[in-house]
Amino acid sequence: MNFLAHIYLSGDNEFVTIGNFIADGIRGKSYKKFPVDVQIGILLHREIDTYTDAHPIVRQSTKRLHKNYSHYSGVIVDILYDHFLAKNWKDYSNVPLEVYVEQFYDSLEANFEMLPNRTQRMLPHMIADNWLLSYAKIEGIQRVLDGMNRRTKNISGMNTATNELKQYYAEFESEFTSFFEELRSFTKQKRIDITKTFQHK
Repeated sequence: MNFLAHIYLSGDNEFVTIGNFIADGIRGKSYKKFPVDVQIGILLHREIDTYTDAHPIVRQSTKRLHKNYSHYSGVIVDILYDHFLAKNWKDYSNVPLEVYVEQFYDSLEANFEMLPNRTQRMLPHMIADNWLLSYAKIEGIQRVLDGMNRRTKNISGMNTATNELKQYYAEFESEFTSFFEELRSFTKQKRIDITKTFQHK
């Protein structure tokens, strides 16, 4: 899953949410240097990624893209799924998306020193262009895919994936909706399990 889904799936704990958000930049056991709630978020992120990558519904989505994007298909699906989460946000939260993302940005800025260097460098761009809110529109997804394509030195061709998004919009949305219900249940239980392991240490 991409940024918005990881943040949402963290629940209400600010530091679990930060951990989940920064987890891609934390390698191996280096997560142990962070406060416990941030550690929980990092471990939760890893569980979400493992569950997502192996899920048959997600594989159905990636299969549709594999011919044109090969091993980048999973990255693209993560981004497309964030689009459907943002677009249908009112189905998942009582807090308007605009308010939710502003509160999250405020949290990151308040805990800036805790963030890994790569996240610190990214944050000003993320806030200036309001990435999380922009996911709700196809134009916002296009900008994300353009950026991802540039980072692969234009090898991935990900910038053209909005063509498939538009062509198979209903299919992708249906797959996201079905999968996300399962992911929410999985994550809720996994958050409890990980928290318990820290309580028993």
